Amino acid sequence: MPMNDERRDRPLIIFGVGELAQLAYFYFTHDSLRQVVAFTVDGAHLQQDQCMGLPVLPFEEVHVHYAPQEYDMFVAIGYARLNQARAEKCLEAKARGYRLATYISSRSVTWTDLIIGENCFIMEGNIIQPFVRIGNNVIIWCGSLVSHHVEIDDNCFIGAHAVVSGHVKIGAHSFVGVNATLRDKITLAEQTLVGAGALIIASTKENTAHLAAASPEAGVPSQRLQSLL
Repeated sequence: MPMNDERRDRPLIIFGVGELAQLAYFYFTHDSLRQVVAFTVDGAHLQQDQCMGLPVLPFEEVHVHYAPQEYDMFVAIGYARLNQARAEKCLEAKARGYRLATYISSRSVTWTDLIIGENCFIMEGNIIQPFVRIGNNVIIWCGSLVSHHVEIDDNCFIGAHAVVSGHVKIGAHSFVGVNATLRDKITLAEQTLVGAGALIIASTKENTAHLAAASPEAGVPSQRLQSLL
């Protein structure tokens, strides 16, 4: 999707009512030309008739009230099943005729050559260098670095303060956790899970997890350590 997409001001329906959906409502409302008009969820999971003061409609009926010729949709589902749940709902929304919106925070640093797909969500404080390609349905949380010549395939999630070095390729349905670091010129194969704080220095195999060791308890009272500071 080009950065100057002429449809970026069309009114918007958000799929979901959870924390990510509420965040999407806030960001689109306060930092885009979009007006959010409603939320939607699958009818089987409809438990409330309002969210953020707006109506919540069953997904099976939303097109009756908000025609896809006039409204776009953003699917605000987290990284469940390595982003598969979000990917499936994106396909359903498109099958019903909706175009999927992308949000890029005005408080992130990007360049005019950025290639980015639909249903992406780029939060504040990210630095995305030139020659970067981001596929469809990618979420990048706040404060991360995406270096030059990086390729991120569809349906990925990158946590806050991750560092993706130059010429890295991230395969589809991958997850990169908070404060993780990927060295330059490596490839994360599809469905790679990188845990919080992990350091990845070589290419990965498909459907593998890479977890950093958690900090153990020090074995001394915190009050004793604080007295040394």
